[in-house]
Order: sequence, then C-alpha cells, then structure tokens
Amino acid sequence: MKKKKALITGISGQDGAYLTKLLISKNYNVIGTSRRPNTVNLWRLKSLGIKKKIKIFNNSILGSSKFFITEKLDEIYNLSASSSVSKSFKYPIKTFKSNTLDSLQILNSIYLSNRKIKYYQASSSEMFGNVNNKCNDRTKFNPLSPYAISKLSAHQLTLNYRSNYGLFACNGILFNHESPLRDENYVSKKIIKNLLKYTNNKNHSFELGNIYSKRDWGHAEDYVRAMYLMMQYKSANDFLITSGVNYSIKKFIDIVCNRLSLITTWKGRGLNEILVDSDNDKIIIKINKKLFRPLDIKNSSGNSSKAKKYLKWKCNKSFTNLIDEMISFERKN
Repeated sequence: MKKKKALITGISGQDGAYLTKLLISKNYNVIGTSRRPNTVNLWRLKSLGIKKKIKIFNNSILGSSKFFITEKLDEIYNLSASSSVSKSFKYPIKTFKSNTLDSLQILNSIYLSNRKIKYYQASSSEMFGNVNNKCNDRTKFNPLSPYAISKLSAHQLTLNYRSNYGLFACNGILFNHESPLRDENYVSKKIIKNLLKYTNNKNHSFELGNIYSKRDWGHAEDYVRAMYLMMQYKSANDFLITSGVNYSIKKFIDIVCNRLSLITTWKGRGLNEILVDSDNDKIIIKINKKLFRPLDIKNSSGNSSKAKKYLKWKCNKSFTNLIDEMISFERKN
C-alpha cells in the first residue's frame, strides 16, 4: 500500500510536532515548512524523538503548485500562524499577512496543481469573541482582535475554495489546547513554570493579567487527532473541537498549586488581588494592568457534538491529566 504524504506548515510548533508524531504512527511520509528552516528551534520534534524522520522546507514553497505536484502531496495541514493574540494588537499587519496570505497561497497552489490534495485550515475559537453560551455551528463570528480577524479571513478563504473550486478543504475551529510543548509566552506554561520556580525559591514572584477570563482547556494531542479525523472523513466539513471543560485562569492556578502541595490564599480585589503563600505570607502572584488585552474574551466554551457524532472523536485526556503532564515535563527539563 502506497504511503500517504503530508505537508505540515508550522511543523516546529506545539500542534505541528504532535501531528507529525501521529501521522508517522499512521505510516505517513511527513514534510514541513518553516519561515526560518535553517535557524528554527526544533526542540519539540526532538522531544518527541521524530526530528530525524522529517524534512523541512522554506515557507516560500507554499506558492508553488509545481512543488505540490513534484512532492505528490496527499494532505496539507496549515498550522503556521502568528498565534499570539496579545502581540496581534501590537503587530496587526504582520499578523494578518502571516495568518491569511499563507492560507491563500496554499489553497491557490492546490487549485493550480490539479491534484486532489486535501487541505486542513487551523481556525480558532477566538473568531467567536465573547459569547454567553457554548458556541456551536450556528454561533455567529465576532472577532475582537487582529489575530481573530486574520483567522476568520483564512477560514472564509477555505470555505470559498471549497464551494467555488470543489477542493477538499476543511476548517477545524479549535478552542484552547495546551500541552508540555506549549510556548513560554502562553499563560498555562507561564503559570506552571513560575509556580515551580517558587517551590524552589520562596522569594520568587510573578505577574499576570486578567485571571477571571474563562477558557475551554484541552490537550493538544487530542486536538491533532481531530485534525487527522477531519481529513479522513468522506467529505470536507467544518468542526468545533473543544473539551467542554470551562475554567477560569484563577481556577487553573488553584489546581496547579494543589498539585504542587502549595497552600495559598487569594487576598484583595481587582488590580490589588494577590496570591499569598499561607505558610509564610510571601506574595507569589500580583495582577498587572499592562498584561490585560485591549479587548479580552471573558468566556470561551464550545460544543463538539458534531465532531463526536460524525468523526467519533472525543477528548481522552482530562484537565488534570493536562496539568500533571505539564508539571512533570517542566520538572524534568
């Protein structure tokens, strides 16, 4: 049986690394792209023991239909993105170009190649903005950041090429998903790394922004499995991928403290709220207004019933599994 060949953009990121591992286990030949293939840090791929099993090309090939033909690609997973919501307010033009133009180049190259290449677009729950109830397929989009707008643009391009050109092009609308391979500028990693530092140095403290934002927390390994299942489905479609577990950042902190056997107390209100070590009255966390986003999503939660019904997908890892894995990884490293 012929090996399938997949191209993963953003292969060195959290999702790219886990997806590469999954596809290799499914007997795929995997290649990837990066904006800086010669200097990109491949620590995630090394950590999973798969670095030597892939080849990485420059992102410039994404506009080449000839490359897609020569490589005989079967599937393309577009995971490359400027993924920081907070940074998108500072660099809106860079964010939009990065998240939208690559998608357009790939879709157009697939069309021009005249090959039946399946395409996956990594969409984001940020496109929904603030909603009171759980998001579903009928929830209207209301992007609140340059990042969310850029993701919605790529999402709509995917729909356009599917309906107008008959491409197998699907969108996975992913809610928050973390893992031990998360980048350090994400709040989940920041919390765990700094609380572990505090356990070793009682004088250590750190700052956070809005700890009352609620997020739908899942594990990246579960979410890349959903990506794979979407591409194996009989027809191209769009799916919400969510754990259904909705916790505030403050609750995340409390659970991590509990796992680290830290007895803590929250004191004060608003910007004066602090997390204190109950044993010695040392301040561990302070709130910094500068770390708040200009427009923050207060609540993010979704319904994955469609994915469960048609893809037979579900989360295998719980919220506490996720936290325990992240803690264990940081302790080892």
